Amino acid sequence: MKTVKTFWEFCRPHTVIGSIISIFTLYIIICENNELEHLPLLFMALLIGVCTNIFIVGINQIADVNIDKINKPYLPIAAGALSIQGAKGITYTSLLLSLSFALYLSPYLFLIIILSTGIGWAYSMPPLYLKKHHFTAALAITFVRGILINIGGFLVLNYLVNKSINLPNDVKILSAFIIVFSIVISWFKDLPDMEGDSVYRIKTLAIIYTPKSVFITGTFLISLTYLLTIFLKYPFIINNPNPFFQDIVLFFGNVLLLILFIINSLTIKLADHQSVKKFYKRFWWFFFAEYLLYLIAYL
Repeated sequence: MKTVKTFWEFCRPHTVIGSIISIFTLYIIICENNELEHLPLLFMALLIGVCTNIFIVGINQIADVNIDKINKPYLPIAAGALSIQGAKGITYTSLLLSLSFALYLSPYLFLIIILSTGIGWAYSMPPLYLKKHHFTAALAITFVRGILINIGGFLVLNYLVNKSINLPNDVKILSAFIIVFSIVISWFKDLPDMEGDSVYRIKTLAIIYTPKSVFITGTFLISLTYLLTIFLKYPFIINNPNPFFQDIVLFFGNVLLLILFIINSLTIKLADHQSVKKFYKRFWWFFFAEYLLYLIAYL
């Protein structure tokens, strides 16, 4: 059980859960009304997504072990529960699996995984070390999670299932939301890590400016994105005497999430490190919740 726990913590559970929920939601949208018919495709897509995720977070922990000893001493490598050699074994095995299964499914999916893992490598490793500056860090995270996974992954799976490269309006709205959310994730993830980042001269937005300015800007952007989603769904609720179930769920669901998001934002105490860490953990709940809304809407 200790080995399993170490492996699970090395995989950074919140990112794995995010990948699983995103892939499963896109699958449900694509395979509406015939989900069971394409279950092998879903299992393979999940395996590819999770392995890609493990490679990206794994290479980051291998590269940042000294920073993690300050910022996240509980992580397996930093805590001494997992050796660098063992971490490399997990990381490169995950890369091999993700590339192999992606190539088996589609050359286009293989290209997406090559790009995703390549950017993941460049994010953590020299000479590019994209995480060194907040702009390139945000660009990398947003491009992988917001564009390659959502839009690119959807187009490939949609073609494999429906022989179509159509991008439905709801997927466009979801992708726009996740793009903004990914940008803010790249900012907020550095709020609890300022001590180690300052020692190793990582130019995060929180260090260049202030945690307060990052928090206010990020909260404003997310709130604006919720409002945009609500605004885009509003005509389908008001002008239609019998609105579709999807529109009802996405409209009222985003209203509820916006209220909860504002309440959560009011709880943070930027001077309290534990409060900042708890806020960031809860912030990921809203990432999961947005996907779950679309999942519920299309089930």
